[in-house]
Amino acid sequence: MSETDPYKTPVIIGVGQINDRPGQPSEGMDPIGLMAGALRNADEDAGGGWLTDCDSLSVVAQLAWPQLNPVDGKLAELLGIDPAHRMQTALPNGDSPVLLLHEAANRIARGEARICAIVGGEALRTAAKLAASNTGNPDEKPNALRDAGHRKKTGYAQSYGLIVPTDVYPLYENAGRAAYDQTFAEGQAESGAIWAAMSEVAARNESAWIREPVAAKDVVTPSAENRPIAFPYTKLQVANSSVNQGAGFLVTSLAEARRRGIPEDRLVFLGYGAAAHEDANFLARDRYDASPSLTTSIERTMKLNAVSAEDLSHVELYSCFPCVPKMARRVLDWPIDKPVTVFGGLTFGGGPIGNYMSHAIAEMVRRLRGTSDRGLLFANGGYATHNHTILLSGSPTGADFPQDFDYQVEADERRGEIPELDENYTGEAQIESYTVHYNRDGSPRSGVIVARTAENKRTLAQVPPTDTATIAFLTSGDDEPVGHTGLIARSEAGTGIWQ
Repeated sequence: MSETDPYKTPVIIGVGQINDRPGQPSEGMDPIGLMAGALRNADEDAGGGWLTDCDSLSVVAQLAWPQLNPVDGKLAELLGIDPAHRMQTALPNGDSPVLLLHEAANRIARGEARICAIVGGEALRTAAKLAASNTGNPDEKPNALRDAGHRKKTGYAQSYGLIVPTDVYPLYENAGRAAYDQTFAEGQAESGAIWAAMSEVAARNESAWIREPVAAKDVVTPSAENRPIAFPYTKLQVANSSVNQGAGFLVTSLAEARRRGIPEDRLVFLGYGAAAHEDANFLARDRYDASPSLTTSIERTMKLNAVSAEDLSHVELYSCFPCVPKMARRVLDWPIDKPVTVFGGLTFGGGPIGNYMSHAIAEMVRRLRGTSDRGLLFANGGYATHNHTILLSGSPTGADFPQDFDYQVEADERRGEIPELDENYTGEAQIESYTVHYNRDGSPRSGVIVARTAENKRTLAQVPPTDTATIAFLTSGDDEPVGHTGLIARSEAGTGIWQ
């Protein structure tokens, strides 16, 4: 393979992570402290002296301390740097680190920067404890995810309890299981196998938050320690956001790395990547058993780099909830007996909201250094909305940067017809997907059904917790509810009620 222009060839030279476990909430680091610590570790990993000359600082937006703006000067001040280019993502979406990595690669190839620092950090564990102590009730469980400013809105979906990702992703899980022609037991077994393997990876990773292996059966079985969240997900199947974690990495050109004497076996090279997105309104999707943008992001990346799944030594398939790596591994044709993570997944490695993939990038770099192996990073954000995939390699890829990674047109061409929404429907309807949301004590809070009307429009219906027969039908696993027909009536308040 002929070498590309070393001045236009981006390489990752340093990675850093930090876990903060304060005994007292007041002793915890804030997100800016976590970010600064992660970048200092990345600088040390690169041999030192790189941050001083950093001319681009990109930050993943954080959720725990909304009053902080890391790019307004404090982070740079803590690090003693003065980068000309500074930016922060608009929201803490899970695809952010891969997006920022790709943008940094393009910035370097265009000659707009020499050394790019990308970082993120969350201190939700400390923020939650401080919020509880401020109320005077240490048993109170503040929920920064539900209280986040960008989620404080009311609308049709929200009125049925579809507010945060834990409410919505089960729609993909239940629709996917039916589409894969799996029984409930088979679908749960797949989730358990993927998550148990992730827990094994996390157990061997010093940077992971939870380092105890969990058996597949224990992952999917509700218990006092593993309470149900939203059917069929238990606590061990959802992202663990109660963490204080930071991670970052440094990107430069191959020419600059050589000029400063970094050994070639310390460099990790970028291949091509692809990004595509779904409509921000999760009710405006063509289906819930697959994602055209997810499929396009992964397939296009594989084609651009001329690789197959057999050519990959490692993958990181975003794992906020089982439905995402399930969809991704089917597109990739990744076998069930191979781990879908190098870091440990968002349950065990830790789920610092939008910055998880920075940790995955750090671990991928460590595995690829000094090898000719290749690794695939697939990131997902929003409500199965944002998708960004990229290839990394321990040896040159031949990729020619800058690269236009926007493949939205291709994703849109693959998308089926999006059904019209009928918010006031009454009459016979067929279940397209569903979930049941639970209280902290494990009792059902309510069920919600996404249904297709007689005219094939999409509508929502609520299942009150008092309707124990329907709740049992939805959750028993004896029959597949997807495809089942029922009736939607209207409550006095105008809410659709499944009957």
